[in-house]
Amino acid sequence: MAADEQLKRFISSSFSSVWALEVLLHLKAADRVQSGSELIAALRASELVIERSVDELVAAGLALRDDHGGIVYQPVSPTVGEQVLQTEALYRRRPDMVRRLIVSRASQSLSTFANAFRLRKDE
Repeated sequence: MAADEQLKRFISSSFSSVWALEVLLHLKAADRVQSGSELIAALRASELVIERSVDELVAAGLALRDDHGGIVYQPVSPTVGEQVLQTEALYRRRPDMVRRLIVSRASQSLSTFANAFRLRKDE
């Protein structure tokens, strides 16, 4: 059970969008350096979506960008690589659950931001 919670935390903290997960899984399956335009064509996504996703994956230690702008799946450690494998397996078995984990993070961030501007009456 603790492993399940750890995987859920990994998913929630590693991906701010389902697109980022899709980009990661595509890079992993391709097992080679890909250009941004290849990702755009393969995933049928906008340049902005791909750029944001790649930036997020690089920052999370899940992918690398080479000197020519190519992107490749490269987890920062074997442990992270194993978590990616577990995430991929869970996404295949229960895609809605994984999507909810990712979206709930975004919703929490949005709520926190909105609450910062909420006016409260002092009693």
